[in-house]
Amino acid sequence: MVGGLFHNLAHNLKFFRKNMAINDNVLALCHEFDVEKCVSCLSTCIFPDKTSYPIDETMVHLGPPHDSNFGYSYAKRMIDVLNKGYAQEHNRKYTSVVPCNVFGPHDNYNLQAGHVLPALIHKAYVAKRDGHALQVFGSGKPLRQFIYSIDLARLFVKVVREYEDVEPIILSVGESDEVSIRDAVSAVVKAIGFEGSVEYDTSKADGQFKKTASNEKLLKLFPDFKFTPFDEAIQESVDWFVENYDTARK
Repeated sequence: MVGGLFHNLAHNLKFFRKNMAINDNVLALCHEFDVEKCVSCLSTCIFPDKTSYPIDETMVHLGPPHDSNFGYSYAKRMIDVLNKGYAQEHNRKYTSVVPCNVFGPHDNYNLQAGHVLPALIHKAYVAKRDGHALQVFGSGKPLRQFIYSIDLARLFVKVVREYEDVEPIILSVGESDEVSIRDAVSAVVKAIGFEGSVEYDTSKADGQFKKTASNEKLLKLFPDFKFTPFDEAIQESVDWFVENYDTARK
């Protein structure tokens, strides 16, 4: 069960219980049916709210996560606990990856439950179509690293084939590729060709200001990996949504 900031704020208990059940069921059945390797997906939002930056794989459990999504964060952390338990007791190679914010074609573009970029793309599409202002929740100041879903998929395949450690591995663009929400809005506006006004509703929560992650471990393992440039990935995502508006998840 995943969702954006405001979906998490409203349903922390549901996020915790559903994801805990998924964690336990999937890994228990992997073990029961003698699956030797399983790669689970965590998130950079699981890291401590009060921490030093950049965050790395050793810091998952070193303090409480941000209050806005504590249910999802604690549930996702427990995958790491389960992985270590299955390794210790049964010698299983169950591991996890930690992507930064993911976006791309076939995303969930729901305006209430979607993550920031797909929700922005949908909002910009409607604002352009209907000729009204684009309203963005929050100040636009928080910083985020975004990874294109196509890049993440390529990295998943590499991890399945080549990564043998139980410890998590962060799958993220570099620290220098971090952008503000305002930067992301500008990229979406440009890609979709929206020429109206953009309004920021500062009465709405910003969420965690930053969660800058290090991809040093990733680049040591896969030094030749090339990420799709942010603006190019945004353009491809916007084009896909516009072309598939009638059938896209929203």
